[in-house]
Amino acid sequence: MDSSNKPSTIYDVARLAGVSITTVSRMLNAPDKVNPETRERILAAIDQLGFVPKAEARARALRKTGRIGVITPFFTAPSFVQRLRGIAAALSKENYELVVYTVESAAHLESYFATVPLTGNLDGLVIMSLPISDDNTRRLVAHNIPTVLIEYPHSDLSSVEIDDVAGGRMAADYLIQKGHRRIAFLGDTDLPEYAIHPVGMRLSGFRQSMQSAGIPLPDDFVRLAPYTQEQTHRVAAELLNRPDPPTAIFAATDFQALGVLKAARKMGFLVPENLAIIGFDDLDMAEYAELTTIRQHLDESGRLAVEILLSRIAEPDRPMQHIHLPLMLIERQTA
Repeated sequence: MDSSNKPSTIYDVARLAGVSITTVSRMLNAPDKVNPETRERILAAIDQLGFVPKAEARARALRKTGRIGVITPFFTAPSFVQRLRGIAAALSKENYELVVYTVESAAHLESYFATVPLTGNLDGLVIMSLPISDDNTRRLVAHNIPTVLIEYPHSDLSSVEIDDVAGGRMAADYLIQKGHRRIAFLGDTDLPEYAIHPVGMRLSGFRQSMQSAGIPLPDDFVRLAPYTQEQTHRVAAELLNRPDPPTAIFAATDFQALGVLKAARKMGFLVPENLAIIGFDDLDMAEYAELTTIRQHLDESGRLAVEILLSRIAEPDRPMQHIHLPLMLIERQTA
């Protein structure tokens, strides 16, 4: 028998990479515990040999139901939960199960990119609100894993995104048209280095509109707070206790806008008569609180990502799709 036709084994990978079998096994099961240089050598050997772990290959062959993976940060944040709800709803009538991979660090994210393509355990992948390097993109493409990105475009992968800068402009323009001239911005500080930061883009658009209208934006009118109701309440109270408090606040997320609303009412401000408040996202809770907000289609972005993904699984040669979902200002009772 021609040995070149035999499937590669973990021994072949170890021999080519110049490491022990134990190290290869550790890389496959806990890649963040292997130093980057060794990990790269092992990955290069795996790619060269076309190695697939035996247990995973067997499990995939026996599996009748497909699997769609979702890599996501901040699994408990309301916007991520709502987007994930759209993904789950789109898969509910399909013959696929959903596997969620939550990211806790940059090393954790890299470990997913290192191992997920190797297992052959997924039919497709959705990556939510996380950047992806060219090297990791090439790895996904080389291992034939159809992938759709949400909130982060890449030319070699399909994506669904919004224009956060335009959303910031939309919020500022609305408040300016309402006659406000002392407008503050409140965003969050909790996004780590491995995730994208839409709040910064929303602030950029907000600044653009303020500058175009010739309205000053003092440095101390731009405030950042951890993504909690308590910290948002504290920062909002500091703004509202000023001798010249803002007459309007744009919070970069609905979650924080609701914290501002709570602080304002506790301090005796009439909303929107004394203080206008506008948020961003249009979470389910925004309608309940009658919050004026910039709507992004969270559930729809998840559903659309799955539709694109399933289309590519069915037709791998389909062109990449880059979808921009529209934003909409939803006027309610707070602004």
